[in-house]
Amino acid sequence: MKAIKYILGLAFIASLIAGCKKDTYNDVSFVAAGAAPDALSVLFEITQDNSGLVTITPNGAGAVTYDVFYGDATTTPAKVAAGKNTKHTYAEGVYNVKIVAHSVNGKTTELTKQLTVSFRAPENLQVTVAIDASNNFKVNVSASALYETNFRVYFGVSPTETPVAFLEGQTVSHVYTATGTYNVKIVALSGGAATTQQIVPVTIVDPILLPLTFESSTINYAFNNFDGGNATVIANPQANGINTSAKVGKMIKGPGGQVWGGSWIGLSGPIDFSANKVFRMKVYSPRVGAKVLLKVENASNGAISYEKEATCSVANTWEDLVFDYSGINTANSYHHIVLIFELGTVGDGSANYTFLFDDIRLTNSIPASLLALPVTFDQAGINYAMTDFGGNSTVTAADPANAANNVKKTTKPNGAETWAGTTIGAGFTAPLAFSATATQMSVRVYSPAAGLPVRLKVEDRNNNTHSVETEKLTTVANAWETLVFDFRNQASGTAALNLAYTYDMASIFFDFNTAGNGKIFYWDDVTFLPVNLAGLELPLDFESGTLNYTFTNFDGGNVTIVNNPASGGINTSAKVGKMVKNAGQPWGGSFITLDAPISFGALRTFKMKVWSPRVGAKVLLKVENLTNGGISFEKEVTTTVANGWEELTFDYTGINVANSYQKVVLIFDNGTMGDGSSNFTFYFDDIRLN
Repeated sequence: MKAIKYILGLAFIASLIAGCKKDTYNDVSFVAAGAAPDALSVLFEITQDNSGLVTITPNGAGAVTYDVFYGDATTTPAKVAAGKNTKHTYAEGVYNVKIVAHSVNGKTTELTKQLTVSFRAPENLQVTVAIDASNNFKVNVSASALYETNFRVYFGVSPTETPVAFLEGQTVSHVYTATGTYNVKIVALSGGAATTQQIVPVTIVDPILLPLTFESSTINYAFNNFDGGNATVIANPQANGINTSAKVGKMIKGPGGQVWGGSWIGLSGPIDFSANKVFRMKVYSPRVGAKVLLKVENASNGAISYEKEATCSVANTWEDLVFDYSGINTANSYHHIVLIFELGTVGDGSANYTFLFDDIRLTNSIPASLLALPVTFDQAGINYAMTDFGGNSTVTAADPANAANNVKKTTKPNGAETWAGTTIGAGFTAPLAFSATATQMSVRVYSPAAGLPVRLKVEDRNNNTHSVETEKLTTVANAWETLVFDFRNQASGTAALNLAYTYDMASIFFDFNTAGNGKIFYWDDVTFLPVNLAGLELPLDFESGTLNYTFTNFDGGNVTIVNNPASGGINTSAKVGKMVKNAGQPWGGSFITLDAPISFGALRTFKMKVWSPRVGAKVLLKVENLTNGGISFEKEVTTTVANGWEELTFDYTGINVANSYQKVVLIFDNGTMGDGSSNFTFYFDDIRLN
């Protein structure tokens, strides 16, 4: 059966072959009659790398090629064969992509599809916001992310601030001007609208560290008050002397508290006692002898502490107190500084319990060679060594009037120089706080005779060309008196007081300008006077708002104090004396009585500024005893300038200094009757010894 089937099959094939022949077909009419492409579509594929690359694949029945119009600024379409695609890079946006399909017979079909290109948002954003190690106000920012193009950072300083752009791998910084918490916003951009952001709060603080100067506008000097103490930071009400800073601490010890009432401040880190173990603090006390305790404590255990107490040696003047911490246990940690004024006494909140303090700092030395004013010679532990020169001899002795009081005894022996003197120690801890209203020092003196000149000199211990000297006469013998030295009245031939200089050393000269003859002087209580004593004395400049410049007029003279009507030249002061000589007597004038006798000493020349209406007017300056007008001395000079200020000089070298003179008399045009007119109107100012 199989064989038969095989034979029949071959026969069939052979018959087919035998029956075939070659034919030719040239009819293509069926192509022209074909339909246009149909079922047109398009596929968009966007690369997920934020590059904007889009793959466009057109599809359709009966299409052999496609024209792809990208829908952006590209005007020439892409030619795409059936089954192929085209790639095009877009910016982010929405585009109308047009596909034109072409059939084999040239027929076309169009399709327009909307393409949206939206970039991928950055992912895995990692942000670093750190305060700079060397600047507490500086913040450093860096960031990284996937799919990001760049970053922008807003530092949180303003709702309208301009962001700072940076790239991955870069660090950008900002320095804040104030403490506080700021929201730092970092935005990662992908190249389009899709972004990822992170907000990091950062807190800017200014640490409280030594030294405490109270000058920073960004540090929170928060004191913690206890048991009646009340410390605040204020504008410096006593910007002078050794402390002209803008801000200081103020401590009021109020009523109703405890004897230990005070205040403490916490530092931002432990105090480093490794190298420096001496605290220094400037203090302004209302009185001498006030106690000041400075204590340090552990932040969490107040029992871990160390303290030292110092005593104020001046009143109403800044001084630099010293607290020796050489015995402190440096193995412990101390964060708190505690201040207690007048430990052991309950305060009353008055000015007597109001203190100023400033510049709390650590140093490594104690100024053992310097003295604090007032120098009393009674404080234990202080080296009161004096330095004599010119043959003087000074020793510590008992007060001749009170054996319990320590004083200094200075002998000016035979052969001692006329300028022999004694320098007080090696200088003062704090410079003298000279100002326009504080130019005086006082010394208690026990002299063997009245009328002896005592000179006081102050200078810069580092520059002895900066010095000033003044002089007073003793007025009693073998009794204590307080001599007040006003450095506005510099001694003859010496430099004037210069408020720009530093004066921190003093020397005293007894019986100045006389060779030694064995006289012995006792002295004590060297003090700087923070406010000039309210006494009427030379020089008379008429500028004080508290002194009583009352003149006593006689026989037609009339003196008043007026505003300077001719300010200029050598006299630009605000106030001057005005003398109008009216009809009366030819000797008509006026006198003023001083609060103490005039100290001539080595100063025997009067100076006075005068404004005269004419050249040749006579001006008489006379001094008189307080109770006996017969004890007097006078000199007369003549004006040489009309309608302008000039300085007249009156030579008093012939005066008998053994007498006492306390009145200053002025007579203009002595010998001529005045008429009260402008021709008899004079101005005068700055009456002084020179």
